[in-house]
Amino acid sequence: MSAESDGYRLLVGGEWVDPGNGSYPIVNPATEEVVGHAPNASIADAEAAASAAAEAFPAWSRTKPEQRAQLLDRAADLLEARFEELVPLVQAETGATLRVTKTMQVPTAATRLRRYAQGIEQELMIPIEPGIMPTTALGPGGIMGGVARRAPVGVVTCITSYNFPLVNMAGKLGPALAMGNTVVVKPAPQDPLAIVKLGEVFQEAGFPPGVVNIVVSESPAPAEALVASPHVDMISFTGSTAVGQRIGEVAGGDMKRLLLELGGKGAAIVFDDADLKTAVGAISSVWAFHSGQICTAPTRVLAQRGIYDRLVEGLAAAAGRLKVGDPLEPDTVVGPVITGAHRERVEGYIRSGREEGATVVVGGERPDIGGRGFYVAPTLIADGKPGMRVVQEEIFGPVVVVVPFDDEDEAPALANSTDFGLYDYVFSTDTAKAFSVAKKLRTGNVGINSVQRNHEMPFGGFKKSGVGRDGGRFGFHAYSELQSIVWPG
Repeated sequence: MSAESDGYRLLVGGEWVDPGNGSYPIVNPATEEVVGHAPNASIADAEAAASAAAEAFPAWSRTKPEQRAQLLDRAADLLEARFEELVPLVQAETGATLRVTKTMQVPTAATRLRRYAQGIEQELMIPIEPGIMPTTALGPGGIMGGVARRAPVGVVTCITSYNFPLVNMAGKLGPALAMGNTVVVKPAPQDPLAIVKLGEVFQEAGFPPGVVNIVVSESPAPAEALVASPHVDMISFTGSTAVGQRIGEVAGGDMKRLLLELGGKGAAIVFDDADLKTAVGAISSVWAFHSGQICTAPTRVLAQRGIYDRLVEGLAAAAGRLKVGDPLEPDTVVGPVITGAHRERVEGYIRSGREEGATVVVGGERPDIGGRGFYVAPTLIADGKPGMRVVQEEIFGPVVVVVPFDDEDEAPALANSTDFGLYDYVFSTDTAKAFSVAKKLRTGNVGINSVQRNHEMPFGGFKKSGVGRDGGRFGFHAYSELQSIVWPG
């Protein structure tokens, strides 16, 4: 079947074009049925998209900030108007439960676009206190005034992961476009169809040709061409650390700007004085929120000895109450993972935990949901030790591993003992202690007694969890260059 028979094409320079490599099927993770056929771009398609974005950049970067804000607002309105169309498509592509899709997968994307239609003018100029300069060989002395101006970077390639396709992409497009950049969108190959629909939204909103371009491909080659393209000035990537490292290697040769939001192995430190109900409820989100396919999940529980047994019991009971099944059923909490290959990867980690001496308390099996779908049962692994693979490596599935510790000083050392540092958590009724421990954690984000987010905070990771920060006003900063302008005054 051709891509155009499904109505999905590439968006290049304001035109919907046929892909160079035909199409490929998108499979529903819950039913294993084909949702649609995605356009499969060639390297030439990617290069054409980058060229179109570069051609559109000069005019777009000179538009008034309020005009760019109006277009983003319009795009948010149109996205919300397509709610009934997009919810079933996103749900079928991702396998997310209906509740997650309706509350977060689609509406949050519109919220992110609307956020970056606000406040842009306040971020463009930073007044600097005048400096008194002596006469030097450079020039006469005197008072030097100055301003720091935020300027667009240029062409930004936006590459996202499969877990929250619309939301992740909207979080990149909003600040990038608001700052006057043009973009080439490269969604994850597993679920790109809603992103193509997003391109229709931006066209209908009135964004000029070439400002937003969309390249979809099953293979990594077109994405690699975008990263290496001389037309591309910045890469914004959300995905695995391994791919982020490769992007850094290629982009570094041309000094391209990078915003990399990579893997995580979130530590949840639970002290003896923690509220057990709060801790169990928060950690259970690993299973309940998109089957653990989220980089910020508290998948690595560090439990103090005094509460260890009760915490394991509480988590085991919580896992047993979660319904695994058809994500379209309103009482389903745990749906499938994205592909059969990823299910095998998750199951491989569970086997590794057993082989290394940990105890699979709950789960570990493959649920039979009508003989189809890529399901993994909510799994709790206890008796973890710091060197185990299940403790050190990102699993990205519905698996929680628990490691005991003894004293307060040991906890941050254990938390910091992986290559990752994206999002950690501290649970204690002594909030002063929790705050003190939080400051010792080598991680970009810390939640105290909660897994809830504040989207105005800077978001990003330490170590191999990434480079750079976005979120809230920091999103404007991420997609801009600072230019200093000085004058005698």
